[in-house]
Amino acid sequence: MIVFDLSCHNDHRFEGWFSSSDDFASQQERGLVLCPHCGSEEIIKAPMAPAVPAKANRQAAEFVQSEMDKPVRKAPITNGPLPPEVSQAMKKLAEVQAKALKDSKWVGKDFAEKSRAIHYGEDDKETIHGEATLEEAKDLLDEGIAVSPLPFPVSPPEDLN
Repeated sequence: MIVFDLSCHNDHRFEGWFSSSDDFASQQERGLVLCPHCGSEEIIKAPMAPAVPAKANRQAAEFVQSEMDKPVRKAPITNGPLPPEVSQAMKKLAEVQAKALKDSKWVGKDFAEKSRAIHYGEDDKETIHGEATLEEAKDLLDEGIAVSPLPFPVSPPEDLN
């Protein structure tokens, strides 16, 4: 996946995740790339700073902290049906998440501990998912351990029928 910084004609900046530059162009041509702030379809790739791997985890932790300091924002959704492009985007996100979780092991509330054990070579490498507090996730990032939030909630296996 590639993360692009995007901007609409009203100068709203936001991120977009795409499988490739061609995927971005294709979605843009079909009117699927919309500004989450104003709904504009006039979207361009905003200038991006180059990635600096040595600072990536610190930057991620700083981003998480900055997001914690912001008030909770509500998405402008009506009581009616979702626009088709929103439904398609949510469906695609759900499919990508399901694919990623297919070969991943649920570790529940032991996520932070298990992530550290794998990172430091105490356990065999494997893909895991589970539960972590925001503080635990920040600590993992500070230690250089790659973690990522899931876009949709995941139920523990014991809660599923």
